[in-house]
Amino acid sequence: MSHLNDHAAPERSGYTSVDTEPIVHLGGDGPAFSRRSALKAMLSMAGAAALFGSPVAAFAVDEEPQASQETLDALSDAQAEYDAVKTQLDEISAQYQDLSRQLDETMGQIEDVQAQIDQTQAEIDAKQAELEEKQRALSERVAEDYKDGGNTALALLLSSATLDELISNAYYLGKMNESDRQAIAEIHDIQEELSQRKEDLETQKAELEALKEQQAEQLAEMQAKQQEVQETLSGLDGEVQQLIAQRDAEIAEAIAEAEAEEQRRREEEEARRQAQQGSGGVPDLPAAGSGQDYNAASAAQKRIVDSCYYTPCPGPNYCAKWVSWVFNNAGYGRVYGNANDMYSAWCTSSSKDNLQVGMIIAVSTHSHTIAGSIWGHVGIYIGDNKVMQNIGYINTQDLDSWIQYYGTTVTPRWGWANGIDLSAQ
Repeated sequence: MSHLNDHAAPERSGYTSVDTEPIVHLGGDGPAFSRRSALKAMLSMAGAAALFGSPVAAFAVDEEPQASQETLDALSDAQAEYDAVKTQLDEISAQYQDLSRQLDETMGQIEDVQAQIDQTQAEIDAKQAELEEKQRALSERVAEDYKDGGNTALALLLSSATLDELISNAYYLGKMNESDRQAIAEIHDIQEELSQRKEDLETQKAELEALKEQQAEQLAEMQAKQQEVQETLSGLDGEVQQLIAQRDAEIAEAIAEAEAEEQRRREEEEARRQAQQGSGGVPDLPAAGSGQDYNAASAAQKRIVDSCYYTPCPGPNYCAKWVSWVFNNAGYGRVYGNANDMYSAWCTSSSKDNLQVGMIIAVSTHSHTIAGSIWGHVGIYIGDNKVMQNIGYINTQDLDSWIQYYGTTVTPRWGWANGIDLSAQ
């Protein structure tokens, strides 16, 4: 496992996420706070933390700042009403689209019927021309016979050489006249049929035109309703946005008040610390400097760091138990006792020149919690000026911040747990 980049990360796979962890009470290991709130406060309190040397874990709040219940209720009601109107608008839009498709279908039917009407009229016109042509030809033939005094037909009969030919010619003349009459009658019948078809189509078209007008009116009504609902929705959207802005402003105000209160508390604590220092009540803290870098550590030392990352949290108030588990999981046996026991037994140096990767770092007591004042606190130095520790969850903290925060009563010290010098292995 490489730790060039990720060995300083505060959260590892298998550990509880700071974002989702509920409020925990750290007992001797640290104060009670909401992890999500701690993250939010991290940036805003960075200046104060740097000034007073306190870790992020010192920012304690009982719950996340929030807006007034009145504002939250109003926002919830406005959002619910907005959602209901939005649903109504969606339904109207769906109905409008459906009605538009129906109107389009009606217009298509009107177009088809009109094409049939045009075709029928063309057929009527063609039959009328044919009728007029036959009537003209018949009229001319009758007129010609009249001029000849009927001599053409008589000549045809008299020219018959035999009786059979005479009968045949007479029959032909009768058929010819009957054919003319039948052709004219058929044309008349076709004209009447086409006229009826055209009349039926025009009736169908009129019905479709009426349906089209009705659908157009429904669409117009739907558009007006859609516009009305859209205006209502726009008004509600503005109200929701206004309430969101009000909520955010109230949350920002609550956060500012919480930060101001935390700032005041830290200033009071710093003033108390300075007063104690003047009377000799504050221990000497390790001078500025750096501990060993991770890359300079031995394989055995890095094994301890690896174990820090995969050893789970045993629960709040068990900082010493977690350290014991880490060493046991790395193959170096348990480290027995509470943090104050480990401090007394193995933590002998306060010089950063002697601080090496894998050493435990502890205080026998600190003033932040009652449990801490009795049992103290312990962590493990993982290199690059970082300390890993159990404070209700596995946390990585800057070394100087750790020293400033926990060094309120005794000098923070470090050393090899169980007396095993890992740098030599």
